[in-house]
Amino acid sequence: MKTAMHTLLCTLIPIYHGNAAAYRKSISMLHDASAQFKRVQSLKRKLEINTETCLDGGKSHPPLFSVAPMMDWTDNHYRTLARLISRHAWLYTEMVVAETIVHQKDNLDRFLAFSPDQHPIVLQIGGSNLENLAKAAELANLYSYDEINFNCGCPSGKVAGHGCFGARLMFNPKLVGHAMSAIAANSDVPVSVKCRIGVDDRDSYNELCDFIYTVSSQSPTNHFVIHARKALLSGLSPAENRKVPPLKYEYYFALLRDFPELQFTLNGGITCINQVDAAIRQGASGVMVGRAAYNNPWFTLGHVDVAIYGVPFHRCSRRQIIEQYQEYADSVIGKFGSNKPNVRQLVKPLLNLFHSEPGNSRWKRAADAALRHCKTVRSFLEETLPNLPDEVLDSTLVNSPCDHERFADVDAILPPPYRSSGEQLAYEEGEGTRQGSLLSCL
Repeated sequence: MKTAMHTLLCTLIPIYHGNAAAYRKSISMLHDASAQFKRVQSLKRKLEINTETCLDGGKSHPPLFSVAPMMDWTDNHYRTLARLISRHAWLYTEMVVAETIVHQKDNLDRFLAFSPDQHPIVLQIGGSNLENLAKAAELANLYSYDEINFNCGCPSGKVAGHGCFGARLMFNPKLVGHAMSAIAANSDVPVSVKCRIGVDDRDSYNELCDFIYTVSSQSPTNHFVIHARKALLSGLSPAENRKVPPLKYEYYFALLRDFPELQFTLNGGITCINQVDAAIRQGASGVMVGRAAYNNPWFTLGHVDVAIYGVPFHRCSRRQIIEQYQEYADSVIGKFGSNKPNVRQLVKPLLNLFHSEPGNSRWKRAADAALRHCKTVRSFLEETLPNLPDEVLDSTLVNSPCDHERFADVDAILPPPYRSSGEQLAYEEGEGTRQGSLLSCL
């Protein structure tokens, strides 16, 4: 089915059906015009959001709070729900492989399109081929993301096990520097790197600093998202890599000390808004939350605007959020072909909205049954929501207490200040000369 935009463009760009070359040219012109229209619309909405933000607080909101990129989770549907709950949280896409963007350039909406209301939003891309990374950044530029992030932290065998990719890239900081330069040269927005504090046995603080120093000095990168665990590329599953390696928040806070000109976002082990606030009060530039924002979106995202950004509380209930989400969901069913997306995919982000609430288990059982036959999200909700008490559906947010003292003593365990490899060598040579002089005096 042709969209209204497609129909309008067809009236402006002639389609020549009798000549194959002319036909291909006209189709190419149509695609280019459509892409430019999307870019204009996205930029327009970004400007509207920035204007609203300026009216709220006088300046654009920084990424104090962001939702981590998570494969199969932070898709368009989840991000739509997240934005309904929080106006100011920074949202990340799932990782998109550079080769996917390059090879799917005629089908990019499926991978890169998003509602302008999702600003501020960051695209995360993965890969190591410099040419493809450059092409991917150029193609993504048409969609007006607020930032492009490069994946140097994923320990999944599907990622890190395929050549120099994901967390394995930390072994080659010069390549990462070249990759970031290629991405930045083909994009109009800032670039950033998401990485671990180390990989396998290369996990000392100085080695982490060598990586940060090399990448930042060889590219325009000045923002790093630091997952405060190292990655083990063999012997642990991705899930175990999120739990088994110990958290070393002291590495993160030492980076703030040793690289004051750079911006660092803390990631890993943060489970509630009080911990986010505690990290920021301790000096963190920003905090990224992953599974807590997905598994408990109402209480995690719902407090962001007030507790972190200090803006007025929206006072929406979950019933109101669901009603808005349902309008979006039913409008995109089958947008990219039969059952792409389908009702199950669209309902998925809603399933954790009533985490730990009365009636949650009963609702999930009803949801499982309804998904077997419901053809719209509206019919799904009509069948399942009666299983939840009205006081749950209509209540607004209350405080969600949790531990927030985990950063209180971090200053006492910071590693020694960073010395680059050259500085360390010079220091050791100086120490050797000094000790030799002392011995000669004896």
